[in-house]
Amino acid sequence: MAVLEHNINEVSLSRLEKRENYTFFGLTVPYLVLVGAMIVIPIGWLFFLSFIGRDGSFSFENYERMINSKAYLRIFLTTFKISLLTTFFCILLGYPLAYFMSQISRKWASLCMIGVLIPFWTSLLVRTYAWLVLLQKKGLINNIAIDLGIITEPIKFVHNTSGTLIGMVHIMLPFLILPLYANMRAIDSHCVKAASSLGATPVRAFWTVFFPLSIPGLLAGSLIVFVLCLGFYVTPAVLGGGRVIMAAMKISSNIELYFSWGAASALGVVLLVVTMIILFIASKLVSLDQLGQRR
Repeated sequence: MAVLEHNINEVSLSRLEKRENYTFFGLTVPYLVLVGAMIVIPIGWLFFLSFIGRDGSFSFENYERMINSKAYLRIFLTTFKISLLTTFFCILLGYPLAYFMSQISRKWASLCMIGVLIPFWTSLLVRTYAWLVLLQKKGLINNIAIDLGIITEPIKFVHNTSGTLIGMVHIMLPFLILPLYANMRAIDSHCVKAASSLGATPVRAFWTVFFPLSIPGLLAGSLIVFVLCLGFYVTPAVLGGGRVIMAAMKISSNIELYFSWGAASALGVVLLVVTMIILFIASKLVSLDQLGQRR
């Protein structure tokens, strides 16, 4: 009897488990339909258009043009250069700030976090044009520097790579600080204290204990910044003044000026594939579970 009751209980639990799985699947169906409608179908249509030539037939014309044209190579090099430099400067500015916020009390850290999040309250376009007003030859920064006698001639900050980097770093910085601060705040302070009690100097304790523990947050923030920079459009278009052309700007010009959906789609596909490769490499370096784990 005991064995029979045990078997009956196992069957009942198995049925309940299957029913629960079916229920969860049913709840996810609307989400799956939404993902298919909003992501899978547009990306599939993008791939399809990328193989349509100028005469409307199936061909590799758009990809061959990218391979043979030096202009596309320059655009990709510019895109990756700007994205890497933006990520580098965000790390340079964001890591010390995130570390400072993680070491102070939560009350003061919350006040600092408000300052980090304030840029999100303003439109991206407004912030970009604000930098244009500040950095132009007769802008506020040049006028103050000339009045103080620091410089005699206005410095050209805009319509070049420098202005583009300044604007993009300002916009991207919060995306690095947020995951990095969350990771740093989760690090157990007793680990650093233990290193100090064993004779490590504050500098050595930081580099041997704290910094390695903060790497997952640093990689997560850097990855977010870099991937977002690959598709940036507004800031390079305004602050670059047409002299800094990134991939998103070329996609726009292919559609608006040349009405070439195939060429624009091919460039979008290449950018998507490159982004997926970067995400794949990042997942091999640090797992997603490690990026989100609390220490």
